Amino acid sequence: MAETTEQRLAQGLTVAKMYYQGDQSQSQIAQKLGISRPTVSRLLQFAREQGLVRIQIVDPVQDVQTLEQALKRAYHIEVHVVPTQLTTAGELLNAVGQYAARYLEDIVTEHDVIGIGWGKTIYAIGSNLQPDTLTGVEVIQLKGSVSYSTEHTYAYESIDAFANAFHAVPQYLPLPVIFDHQQTKELVEAERHIQYLLKLGERANIAIYSVGTVRNTALVFQLGYLQEQEKKFLQDHAVGDIFSRYIDENGEIVDQQLNQRTIGINLDSLREKEHSILVAAGDAKVPAIKAALLGGYPNCLIIDQHAATQLLKLTPSA
Repeated sequence: MAETTEQRLAQGLTVAKMYYQGDQSQSQIAQKLGISRPTVSRLLQFAREQGLVRIQIVDPVQDVQTLEQALKRAYHIEVHVVPTQLTTAGELLNAVGQYAARYLEDIVTEHDVIGIGWGKTIYAIGSNLQPDTLTGVEVIQLKGSVSYSTEHTYAYESIDAFANAFHAVPQYLPLPVIFDHQQTKELVEAERHIQYLLKLGERANIAIYSVGTVRNTALVFQLGYLQEQEKKFLQDHAVGDIFSRYIDENGEIVDQQLNQRTIGINLDSLREKEHSILVAAGDAKVPAIKAALLGGYPNCLIIDQHAATQLLKLTPSA
């Protein structure tokens, strides 16, 4: 036994370091220090009582619930925070996609029309969907899916995955999402089949989509739609996009001329959907997520745990 409090503190600290940092058993510590195992146990208890050791239990589920409640209060929408505290960066998107897939399976009913975007997030949802027994479900792309580059958009794989899960015929929107000229876009939009597809998208009672960023690596920036000066303007004035319609920090369209050259659902229509579901993973999307929420476009948010924490930090009223 240590003869003084100071000596006992020193011995307690030594034992605590060996046990908690060195991952050694009480028996191993006792053998190495030449003391009994009960003495080691008493020293560990003493170290905790003196505040030399602080044990913190992190409950990711409780943290998720706290985040959900705070974001619900701030934005007045349905919020689902995916518990990803123990998820690796490489598995993050799949974890969020899997959660969103289960959510979608729970809300879809017969004869629903599901409108989707494209990109890695939507593909992660589609690839996690399980085949359903519902009938009469329709699946439609809510923006053009043809690009001018070899960059992978997962547009066709995504809608095929959704259609297969719900036994639907995939309704492709086989057009560039952004045209070079507004007049060309309007001529194409007037074509009867394209009119049918656009109206089907407007009729969709479920819209599930993500947001894009304005980083140099942003997918839309890689597809050959935009000139360099247009990219520069968007990086200076926008925080991201929804269905390739670029918005500022308040959720407002930043370039009406570019918006008029974009084919697909109008953002105002998202506010009218029974289910307008924004799914996002990763901190890089947080500014665009916040803008989408301030614009009032989604009524449901599915987001990973760390991004939710960052979103809350950017939300003073939360």
